[in-house]
Amino acid sequence: MKHARSDYDRIQDPAGLIPEDEPVFLLRAQDRIAWHVVKIYAFCAHLAGANDIAELTNEHAEKMKAWPVKKTPDLA
Repeated sequence: MKHARSDYDRIQDPAGLIPEDEPVFLLRAQDRIAWHVVKIYAFCAHLAGANDIAELTNEHAEKMKAWPVKKTPDLA
């Protein structure tokens, strides 16, 4: 799996389900923008008819929103 940020390379897929060259993108709750992006993804999932995923994603976005530590996105 290929991360957009090299400092996230330590995050791996132990089951080997993600191909080595597949791009992935990781959002952390401490990123003050992340929960907004996850809400947008949930909305898009709902529009696509993936309502179960939309519901789970919305719940996760709320957990991210409630995370007490927030900062502006940065690079390592």
